[in-house]
Amino acid sequence: MAEHLTPVIGIIGGSGLYSIPGFTHQQEVTVSTPFGDPSDAFIVGELEGKTVAFLARHGRGHRISPSELNFRANIYAMKKLGVQSIISLSAVGSLKEEHKPLDFVIPDQFVDRTLGRVSTFFGNGLVAHMSFADPVCHHLAKTIHHACHDAGVPAKLGGTYICMEGPAFSTKAESNLYRSWGMDVIGMTNLQEAKLAREAELCYSTIAMVTDYDCWHPDHDAVTVADIISNLTHNAENASKVVRSAVRLYDPAARTCGCSRALEFALITDKSKVPAETFTNLELIVGKYFPR
Repeated sequence: MAEHLTPVIGIIGGSGLYSIPGFTHQQEVTVSTPFGDPSDAFIVGELEGKTVAFLARHGRGHRISPSELNFRANIYAMKKLGVQSIISLSAVGSLKEEHKPLDFVIPDQFVDRTLGRVSTFFGNGLVAHMSFADPVCHHLAKTIHHACHDAGVPAKLGGTYICMEGPAFSTKAESNLYRSWGMDVIGMTNLQEAKLAREAELCYSTIAMVTDYDCWHPDHDAVTVADIISNLTHNAENASKVVRSAVRLYDPAARTCGCSRALEFALITDKSKVPAETFTNLELIVGKYFPR
């Protein structure tokens, strides 16, 4: 990894959002991790007077399926770059009439319906049981909500994002089941990111960008691919405005949440029993709790 600016904010762009306009002093940075390669090279640059790292979640050109994403590498690389907080952007389907296409939802809860994805850095001789009752950083979520207001984008603060496996979308039976559970939006990527960001002691919040109603909706079949692409494009434009505003509002000195201490009481294993390779791979994350 070449010498680079140290970003304090990481941006993960989802479907339809493969870059953020307005970056200056851009560098393309390739990051190696013990868990393999991230989705793409990072674009590190200046935005609204702060250093930001941008990652296209599915790779530029949208090459990587949700089930194929190397979530560990993506989050570890953010940590390695020096990022403190991650703003994640994702295209989602709406499970409630109130969340209309082109609205943004900033969820504060997740439900996992994925099938065996790796969503922890731990194992291989090092055990951690981390609290995940409140899976997003409320301070960061409020900053994003304020940014949506400033950008004139309709947004709801709070709600539940159900994370499905994909890549196929839900059946109508599944969609109606999730509605009966009170879920707000459905997507395929953010649950693993949120868990790993918490383990890496990074603040994390999602901007869930509604492209359409899920298949429960009576008008669902009338929605065309062209409609979806149009909504993705419009959402990407709005997301760029919101990100710029959120970065401008973000104050790294005001990071007083508990995210940066998430592992303080979570690590269970006696350091003397941790295999050397495991400790080497995770020293970036756990080193401050296992001083040499």
